[in-house]
Amino acid sequence: MTASMPPVRAMVTDEEWQQRVDLAACYRLVALNGWDDLVFTHISARVPGPGHHFLINPYGLLFEEVTASSLVKVDMDGRKVLDSPYDVNPAGFVIHSAVHAAREDAHCVLHVHSINGIAVSAQRDGVLPLSQHSIFVVASLAYHDYEGVALVDDEKPRLVADLADKRFLMLRNHGLLTVGRTVAEAFVAMYMFETTCTIQVRAQAGGPVTAIPASIVEGAEAQWSAVTRGTGGGLAWPALLRRLDRVNPGYAQ
Repeated sequence: MTASMPPVRAMVTDEEWQQRVDLAACYRLVALNGWDDLVFTHISARVPGPGHHFLINPYGLLFEEVTASSLVKVDMDGRKVLDSPYDVNPAGFVIHSAVHAAREDAHCVLHVHSINGIAVSAQRDGVLPLSQHSIFVVASLAYHDYEGVALVDDEKPRLVADLADKRFLMLRNHGLLTVGRTVAEAFVAMYMFETTCTIQVRAQAGGPVTAIPASIVEGAEAQWSAVTRGTGGGLAWPALLRRLDRVNPGYAQ
């Protein structure tokens, strides 16, 4: 049974509430796609408006249970800004606070421990340009070496230095991370990242593979903008919410 929640809707701005709804939907979509890891990964979104606050999952809820009201609002020091019966994942706070502090454009940070993502993160050569999905990832991809569970602030400078201005970060031996200007953009980026890893694992299992030429990968950023019409995940997001409304409604509570 989840803890009782205060009437959050009446306590926040319309802009924050919309961000909460989108973030809760993102959690449930991650679960729907099978990328969740019990209660042990995290997605965060910056709260619109003044202040340096962000929203993150209540530690202990499954992703499929997260609602707009249950999301925990914290500052950059990990203090709760709004009363909540829940705590936050300490490793989640270290990773997400580091990225939000370093990247003004990172309005959403999405991190998963997907099976295929971790499998590729453990491979020496990392992501290979083997599929159309992969060219969008490889064109904006960084790597961060594993330092153990992310529990100390000492790792933050190295993590953000490795991420730099990229959209995709492969955490070696650990998992995948994406950043987006919106929740929708971070989710669609993760779809591309996870699909890329799944295709790679299956292709390698089938025998010798054929790589896409570097000249094609070089043009992937422009192609990404063209196929998304510059909206990131904006084109797919309304359809994804309709799917969620059919199979797991209630995220907007």
